[in-house]
Amino acid sequence: MLVGITSFGSVWRRRFARDPDDPERFRRAAYFNTTGVHVNGRVVRHRKIAGHVRFNGVGGFHPYYIERMIGSVFECEAPCIWNGQNKCFAGRRHEHPEPPDYFLVAVRSTEFGNLCVGEDGWKSEGCWLISFSKWQDQDEALLLIPPDGWVRTSIGRVVLEAHPVRPWVRRPTVKE
Repeated sequence: MLVGITSFGSVWRRRFARDPDDPERFRRAAYFNTTGVHVNGRVVRHRKIAGHVRFNGVGGFHPYYIERMIGSVFECEAPCIWNGQNKCFAGRRHEHPEPPDYFLVAVRSTEFGNLCVGEDGWKSEGCWLISFSKWQDQDEALLLIPPDGWVRTSIGRVVLEAHPVRPWVRRPTVKE
């Protein structure tokens, strides 16, 4: 399945290859993205639903140029539940993007209103909730949303607006 990157969650972790003598140790690193909220001046996970998306350096992911990854398309495995957490593995980055099957989207209450997670009809068919963090009036969700999908928030439905020229790029907006 192809996944277009629209936005990332607030929390990143990384894991390097274990052999310190491996000259490719840093190139083979794995990067994990999940959700978080601001608590006492720090971003913490404060998970209600645990999960992450994994990217690998050898797959074309560049952790030092995160903003350049927005608009990229990755070949991904289907999301799954493993050890009680939602997971998605992003493999190789496409050099010439194609229209994706899903979009990776971080929905934050500061931009889109509070999510209605768990309520009837809070998301369209085919959406995958990867991770959800909540603390007081803040929340953040990391989702895989199909091109025609949506999620409901306290101020409306978040939909993905297509880019007029690049079909692999979408922008989340609220429709009331």
